[in-house]
Amino acid sequence: MELHDVWFVLIAVLWIGYFFLEGFDFGIGVLTKLLARDRTEKRVLINTIGPVWDGNEVWLLTAGGATFAAFPEWYATLFSGFYLPLLIILVCLIVRGVAFEYRAKRPEENWQRNWEQAIFWTSLIPAFLWGVAFGNIVRGVKIDAQMEYVGNFWDLLNPYALLGGLVTLTLFTFHGAVFAALKTLGDIRTRARALALKLGLVTAVLALVFLIWTQVDNGDGWSLLAMVIAAVSLVAAIGAIKIGREGWSFAFSGIAIAAAVAMLFLTLFPNVMPSSLDPAWSLTVTNASSSPYTLKIMTWCAGIATPLVLLYQSWTYWVFRKRIGTQNIAQAH
Repeated sequence: MELHDVWFVLIAVLWIGYFFLEGFDFGIGVLTKLLARDRTEKRVLINTIGPVWDGNEVWLLTAGGATFAAFPEWYATLFSGFYLPLLIILVCLIVRGVAFEYRAKRPEENWQRNWEQAIFWTSLIPAFLWGVAFGNIVRGVKIDAQMEYVGNFWDLLNPYALLGGLVTLTLFTFHGAVFAALKTLGDIRTRARALALKLGLVTAVLALVFLIWTQVDNGDGWSLLAMVIAAVSLVAAIGAIKIGREGWSFAFSGIAIAAAVAMLFLTLFPNVMPSSLDPAWSLTVTNASSSPYTLKIMTWCAGIATPLVLLYQSWTYWVFRKRIGTQNIAQAH
């Protein structure tokens, strides 16, 4: 296996890690409006991700940086062609981080309510747009012979990509509901389980349609295997949450996300960004990659740094592993 193939796999792993971790982050943000009944319950939900949400976003930064360094042509075409949706995602992530930190800085009702609205919308919009973006990458976009995107914003809003957006939105919200059931106590835990069951059924229908569509258009034997794993894991997650096994449900929903993302990358390879105008103009792991020397240096750096990142992030989750409930929330002055 060549180094550019290795880095394609590593970038896929980074996106899997990001969607697994940031997925329940986004889900919790959406659930602050769908699940929480009052401000105290919103604080409970936000506190479940309070110690970890910023660490989860490191995976996005690493995936973007790795793409820039390993596949500069892919990075340039992607970020120029998808400039507006990626800018919207970036703005949402910035506002979302500010909202988490500023929400409790002042006691006024309007101040806290506005920041809570910001948390909801800046969680929902990226959760949807990531699916739209990856749907277009897999489907193929208008790339010319100079490796430049020549389409427009409206070309990105096609039925396949919009379905992909609905899948990521519902899947992340389901993942977040399972996480809420896993991390909370009392009535909110019970309601999170019930909501997760309903969301899981909707997610299963949308995801099955999207994955079958992907397999029919671009799939092979390996992507079919990943699709089956994703479907079985999602069904298992729904079954586990129904019988109250939140830990198993969270593990299975995470596997479903990982398998679904892996399927998308498997349908891409050896392309990284197919051209819908002419397959010969597609960006591939070969024509979009950096030099072998650059990839070699990156491989050594990743081999040293990645275990350290995994170690400290795992330690963070272990330290903040206990459940919380409304009784753990101090009364506002």
